[in-house]
Formats: sequence, structure tokens, C-alpha cells
Amino acid sequence: MVRELFISLYLLLFRVLFTLCKIFPLKRKITFVVSFEQNSLYVYEELKKHPDPFQVAFVCTSSCYRRVAETVRQEKVFLFEMKNLQHFIRSIYNIATSKFVIVDNYYGFLAAARFKKGVECIQLWHAAGAVKTFGLEDKTIHTRGKRALKRFKKVYAHFDRVVVGSEKMKHIFMRAFGLPPENFLCTGIPRTDLFFDQNRIRDIKRELYKRYPAFQKKKVILYAPTFRDQHLDHFEVPLDWDRLYDELKDEYIFVVKFHPAVNKGAGLNQRHDFIIDCPKDVDVNELLLVTDFLITDYSSIPFEFALLNKPMIFYPYDLKYYQENRGFWGEYERMVPGPLAFYTEEIIQYIKADNFDMKRIINFSSIWNHYSTGNSSYNLITYLYQYSRKPASGRS
Repeated sequence: MVRELFISLYLLLFRVLFTLCKIFPLKRKITFVVSFEQNSLYVYEELKKHPDPFQVAFVCTSSCYRRVAETVRQEKVFLFEMKNLQHFIRSIYNIATSKFVIVDNYYGFLAAARFKKGVECIQLWHAAGAVKTFGLEDKTIHTRGKRALKRFKKVYAHFDRVVVGSEKMKHIFMRAFGLPPENFLCTGIPRTDLFFDQNRIRDIKRELYKRYPAFQKKKVILYAPTFRDQHLDHFEVPLDWDRLYDELKDEYIFVVKFHPAVNKGAGLNQRHDFIIDCPKDVDVNELLLVTDFLITDYSSIPFEFALLNKPMIFYPYDLKYYQENRGFWGEYERMVPGPLAFYTEEIIQYIKADNFDMKRIINFSSIWNHYSTGNSSYNLITYLYQYSRKPASGRS
């Protein structure tokens, strides 16, 4: 009840400020609303190559504000949070006066935003694929009440276009957002362009090897678990570190990369020469380039890692709980392109045997990355320019 009251007051404030900002004329501008910066930055990079670029603004949550501000120093970057009222108001102004509003997540403010005629809101989702359910298919949605459900639907209805990398993900979004097929752009996922850019891959590897020399000396095992709502502040890694160290230390280095939502992991520094706890400033997709084995659970990382055609192990130690409380888009065991391990010993056995079904990974990638072929950012930019030449239609 208190939560809904707070949300209602926030949306009321947003609606008032947004309506006032709509007094100003619409500009030939793109505003990126950002929680996960990778896709937006790839689109921006491609955009700057065009001889007739749009004006650009970035409106960021605190999780990525600093990184975006440091990357695009010549552009307007705002912290889209009420703790900085000046930035908050300027964020709303940019959203209200842009030809394109490109979002990368669920943003509640859209429920209170009535865009001008000719504005297009594009959902540039932060994942190339999905294992766990979300949106209207989220198992927890029934606990939120009718008002919340109505608000969710209002937000999803604002997605004029949703960028996808596959037909598989398109159909998931159709269910999650309640949208028709014509709302989708099959341009591919912008940040996957990295995996086709050999020059960029070479440069990134060189920088990572300089920062972490051990990556060149041993094989890299990357453990990248998804977040658990109940462990955002203190994630206790459920692995037997002593056993891993004893069995793998001679040939492997074990890298842990937490989800951006997790504030702190526990118990990782007991074996300094074997475990590397990667900080948030290390981009996970760049880390994949030097990874030999990926260990994960319900994360979307495998969808992009599959483009590298490397082995994966799935460690869903709380599978039953996750199935009952979050839910999956299909039968988990059939969805993932690698063996399941429930104990540390099984992980060790899979790594030492190194006998993975690579055809399964290739097939997995062909399904989920069908449209992501190295030109995804260019494809989306091409669409933006084509759309911008059309007469204004739709909203008023």
C-alpha cells in the first residue's frame, strides 16, 4: 500500500513536469534512457559516424551514470533520479522534446508520459535472450494488485518498437509486453557487434591481459551468476573454494563477475592466486572474449557467449526454488546449451573432461542470435534515419 502510494506521487510529479516540458518544441534529438549502457553506447558510436547526426542526450540511473558520463564527455548526460533535482528536471525535458526515446529496461515513468505526435519510443532491452520470465509472465505479478498491473500495461504500451536479435526473443517479448508482431525491429542486438569486430577484440584482449596477466598464463573460468532478490547486498557464492583450488589451480584461473545489481560478494579473497573478483568497471562482454569456460545459471550471458562457440556449464543450485518463484520460458534443462551441475565436484569433472557438445551451442546461437550478425547498430541507425523522414503520425 505504501509502495503504491509512493509510486503514484512520483508519477504525478513526473506527469506535471513532463506536461510543462512539452510546451517546448520537439527537436531532432535522441534521448537514451539507460540502466545498462552497452547497447546504447554501441548505437551512439554508430550514430556519430553518420554525416548528419542527431542531437543526443543520455538520461541514466545511478548504476551507470558515471561510466556513461566518462565515455561520452561531449554529450549531455543526466542522473535520472530525484536526489539530484536539477538533473531530474533536465532529464524530463530531454525526454519530452526528443524525436526518439530509446529505453533499455522497464521504466515506470512511461505510465505517466504522453508523448507528442511523431515521437517514437524504442525498447532496446538489456539482454539478447531470456531464461527466466518477466513482464506480464512474471510469476510475482499477481501479488502486486490491479493498479500495478494497469501501470505495467501502460508502460509496455509505450513501446512503439522493440529491438530483437531473434524470432525466439520476439515471441517472448510479445508475451511479456502484450505487443503485436508489427512492433518489433529485427535489427539484431547492438552490443553483439563486438563479437564480429576482430580489431576491437584484439584491442580489448590486449588491455585485459595488461590488467590481468594471469589470463594469458592459464585458462580462464568465468563464473557469472544472475542476481537473487534476497542477496543483492551480500551474495554468498555457493562453491567449495578449497576443492576448486586444489583441483584446478595449476591450469586455471577462476574469475567471478557478479550481476550489476549485486553490491558485494562474500568469501572470494581466500585464494588470491586463483580467484579474481572482477569489479563493475569491467564489461562482462569484454570479459567473455578471454573466457575459456563459462559457468552461470539463469543469466542472459550465454546467449551472447554462444557467438564465441565456447563451452558452458550451468550451475542452477537453487533450480527448484527459482522455478517455483520466478519461472522459466521453457523447460530449463532443454533451454540451456550445456551440462547441469549441482555440486562443485560436478563442475570440476566437466572442466577436466572438456567434452562438451559444441553442436548444441552452435544450434543455440543460430536460434537466439539469428539477426545479430555484426551489423546490428548500423541496422538500427538506418531505421532511425528512415523513420525520421516520415511525416509525424500516431500520438498527439
